[in-house]
Amino acid sequence: MKVNRKANRKHQKNYGKYIFSLILLAALLSGCAKASGDENGSETNINNTETADEGDTSSQIVFEGQDIEGNPVSSDIFSTSRLTMVNVWATYCNPCLSEMPELGELAGEYDSETFQIIGIISDALEGGDQKAIDLAADLIEQTGADYPHLLLNASIYHALLTDVSAVPTTFFIDSSGTIVDVVIGAMDKSAWEEKINGLLQKS
Repeated sequence: MKVNRKANRKHQKNYGKYIFSLILLAALLSGCAKASGDENGSETNINNTETADEGDTSSQIVFEGQDIEGNPVSSDIFSTSRLTMVNVWATYCNPCLSEMPELGELAGEYDSETFQIIGIISDALEGGDQKAIDLAADLIEQTGADYPHLLLNASIYHALLTDVSAVPTTFFIDSSGTIVDVVIGAMDKSAWEEKINGLLQKS
């Protein structure tokens, strides 16, 4: 049996580019979202967050990937709940980790058919360094963030993260897979509840 060495080399080259692009993405997301000041003295968001313009929330999200436990997950998961909160975080990001215990609480306070939370670990790559994945798993357990967490891959990156420049960034997605809101930065539980309930009232 002949082995197509040329095809194998091409496959290895393309896979190498894929891994490099994911490593580069993780580097780009190396900063946590910082507090946004208001130089004009107008009302300041006490949670130090920014909300994206409505024009940024029109695209339908489609992806395939796997969670941190190796289970396959796709964008079909959005159809199981009226509203999905997708929280993009990183293991080095203190604001991300600080809000995760309360996100874990929120995940258990709503009927899953009404609201669900999904995490995306921006520095733990699908098929990547197992130590990074293990670290993320430990942090999830320590913070009590008991909801699905997805490993980053090219499909998820192109679907959601192309415009993400800092973590945490949180997307709210309706049952049709359309982004309805985006929040940059961490918030406390009461602020998240206000945001979630407001979006549910509109849906």
